[in-house]
Amino acid sequence: MRLVASMALIDNGIARLRGGSPTEPATVLVLAICLGILLLTGLWTPIAGALVAIIELWATFSLPGDPWTHILLGTLCAALALLGPGAWSVDARLFGWKRIAIRDRRS
Repeated sequence: MRLVASMALIDNGIARLRGGSPTEPATVLVLAICLGILLLTGLWTPIAGALVAIIELWATFSLPGDPWTHILLGTLCAALALLGPGAWSVDARLFGWKRIAIRDRRS
C-alpha cells in the first residue's frame, strides 16, 4: 500500500511539473514528491501520510478536473498515517515494532 501511494505521488508530481500546470503551484508539487519519497522509504510515515491527505483534500476542492484520483490518494495516505510504516521501513528499523497488549478484564 505504501509503495503504490508513494509511486503515484512521485509520478503525478513529476508529470505535472514537466507539464507546467498553471493551476497548481510548483511548491505543492515538490512537497508532494518529497512526501512520496518519505512514504516510499517508510520514514515519518504517519506525518507524511497526514500531510499528503491534507494536500489531496485541498486539491480535491481547489483544482479543476477529475477529483477522484485526489480522493483515492488522500484516503490511501490517511490510512497509511493510521496504520504506520510496516515491517520493511526506516521507521521500523529506527524505532522497532510497537505492540499493543490487550489484557483480559478478568485478570
